[in-house]
Amino acid sequence: MSSKRSYPRTQRFLLLLQLGGDIFFCFVGLNAGYWLRFHSAIRHVGVEPDSPSYPVYLPLLLLGSAFLVGSYNYLGLYDARLLLRPFRSASIILRSTFFWFLLFLSTSLIFKFEPPISRIFVAFSSITSFGVMLAWRYGFYRWLAASHLSERLTQRVALIGWSDDAAKLVQAISADRGHPYDIYGVVLTLTESNPPLGILNRPPLGHLTDLEQIFDQHLIDIAVVVDPDMPRNTMLEIVGLCERKYVAFKMIPSFFQTFVSNLHMQTISGVPILGVEQLRILGFSAVITKRTMDIVGALVGLILSAPIIAVLAFLVKRESPGPVIYRQTRTGRNGQPFTIYKLRSMRIDAEKDTGALWAVSGDPRRLKIGAFMREWNLDELPQFWNILIGDMSLIGPRPERPELITQFEIKIPHYNPRHEVRPGLTGWAQVNGLRGSTSLSERIRYDL
Repeated sequence: MSSKRSYPRTQRFLLLLQLGGDIFFCFVGLNAGYWLRFHSAIRHVGVEPDSPSYPVYLPLLLLGSAFLVGSYNYLGLYDARLLLRPFRSASIILRSTFFWFLLFLSTSLIFKFEPPISRIFVAFSSITSFGVMLAWRYGFYRWLAASHLSERLTQRVALIGWSDDAAKLVQAISADRGHPYDIYGVVLTLTESNPPLGILNRPPLGHLTDLEQIFDQHLIDIAVVVDPDMPRNTMLEIVGLCERKYVAFKMIPSFFQTFVSNLHMQTISGVPILGVEQLRILGFSAVITKRTMDIVGALVGLILSAPIIAVLAFLVKRESPGPVIYRQTRTGRNGQPFTIYKLRSMRIDAEKDTGALWAVSGDPRRLKIGAFMREWNLDELPQFWNILIGDMSLIGPRPERPELITQFEIKIPHYNPRHEVRPGLTGWAQVNGLRGSTSLSERIRYDL
């Protein structure tokens, strides 16, 4: 039987099997919690309760089991992609257990169950059900990984064309054994010049002109187009063939990879269009939450850094007469300029003859104390004030000077979308070591 026909049925069977096991072992875990609370040697923890009989408590155990399985479902545990990923499943089980703890207790308080639910029972049950579920799920995973069913979960993937993004996909799947995918081979296109035989350790499946025979002969489940130069008509032919052969069609969007994760279907006067939606971080609740965090963080940062700023200001003043706070125009959210504040780390006349330049490692314009401050980012401490007044955020892309941006926005694709949010004191690029003289293009990719 073709793998693409058995794959969905195998998925459904295994998920139903997991669901049945989860219901049973959730009930076992709550029964263990009941025994610990009311009949074990540690039943005297807290206020000793009256011991309700098991038949009286049974409806609460059943309700608690239903709530717990519902929590697993709500947080996405019953996803076929997790069948061979025990660690991700364990993470969801942990979060679901905590969610259940809060949900079950609050429900009991609102509806005043009789007999009342013991809070210590719920705490014990959280521990026992989590332990029982981990043991059951790990046993299920070991059985599945060793059985023939795991092979039927693996989908054969054919790459049509080749690109650097395809190489990253192959490496990612090779490094993660939990992926239900097998990169079966590459289909050569007209623009393909160097098949990646060394990466896949297998010859090409054939040429694009023989795609239908390749699908039939190798029982391909998924076709991924990775050739960024493929003509539109050829792409439509591949889509049509995939529909006829029940092959899932995918593509690596090299030419708009920056935006693809934010594309959504909309309608304008009944006409469907695909467009870039507003970033979720710009939603009302997210804006309020982030701004609140910025204000609190800026106040704490200013209070804690005030003595450090005072000492550094004294050292700057002693080495180089002039103002110790350096003011500079930077570009902020929506391209609006603002004044950024830093402890001065360079000579007063550092850009008198050169104009705006990007600072580099070992910059001769730096003061001695300036080199130390830049190495430890201490010259940025006054920017807590920028955060407090709303020019910046704790987290976001680092702001650049307008003079340099006029060059970057031409040379670097997708540069300006980084200005859709407030610039930050630090960001994802800086956390990953992309600062100083590192690749600007790579830094922008992390920003976006």
